[in-house]
Amino acid sequence: MAVSLLSALIALGLVHVMPQLAHWRGDGGFRRWVAQLGDTAGPARVAVTLGVPVVLCLLVIWLLGLLPGSELFRLVFSFVVLLYCFGPHAYEADLEAIIKAPDQPSREAAAQALSDDGEPVAWHAVPLGEATAYAALHRRFGVLLWFFLLGPAGALLYRLAQTLGRDQTLRLDSPARSAARSFANVADWLPAQLMVFTLALVGHWDAVIGAWKRWHQQQSPNSWYVEGPGFLGAAARADVQVDIEAGDGYAQERIDTLAELIRLRGALLRALLAWLSVVALIVLAGWLA
Repeated sequence: MAVSLLSALIALGLVHVMPQLAHWRGDGGFRRWVAQLGDTAGPARVAVTLGVPVVLCLLVIWLLGLLPGSELFRLVFSFVVLLYCFGPHAYEADLEAIIKAPDQPSREAAAQALSDDGEPVAWHAVPLGEATAYAALHRRFGVLLWFFLLGPAGALLYRLAQTLGRDQTLRLDSPARSAARSFANVADWLPAQLMVFTLALVGHWDAVIGAWKRWHQQQSPNSWYVEGPGFLGAAARADVQVDIEAGDGYAQERIDTLAELIRLRGALLRALLAWLSVVALIVLAGWLA
């Protein structure tokens, strides 16, 4: 796990300093691969589409393990995979583009980059905060969790699953699209749950946990499987709403939308640092054991 932590720190640091690195990732190869499987359908198409790249990734890792200095090669390969999985847009760069936009229309246009499924993002603090939380899940927290648990293959599987399940421009038959979306939602469940807990720790505990509990009480047990981890959106909305109500209420929402985005960005950064700190403690405990 020490190699994984070092790879993650290097990748996060470079993407933060040079966000254009995330833009080298293109979906052209994956799109061609999806198109080549047009003669298959349903869940089998999803399994083959995602399974072959993951198996190839595992094969590369195995081959690297046979080389002298395998830890260095694993570090480099993990770094490259993470850069790929952090794309196609640099999450931090998208937020910076919104914050630094010169006028309101430019900010509203830049906010659309936060959407992974093509849904429009309204320029209001609450929906913008929700879109920011989901973007953080899909482009950072989900990738990192499965990377730390399953290595580069886990991060690659998660990222390709999100692309296949949420990119409406990919041409899939209806059963395959439904299966891909369900698998993407399953992959989101664990990191989304941990994100809610971490966001509560670094933000407004009562509001976030209260919204999480209400969502689970009001929804059917399997709704997250079909519709996605809505509890994360509910928690993000509650975190933003309680901050708005601490000021002058809804009258301030339009004026403070940008300020609220900056605050939420800080909260998500603290949540990311908390995750990395936990991994660092696990690595340290392994060295001391």
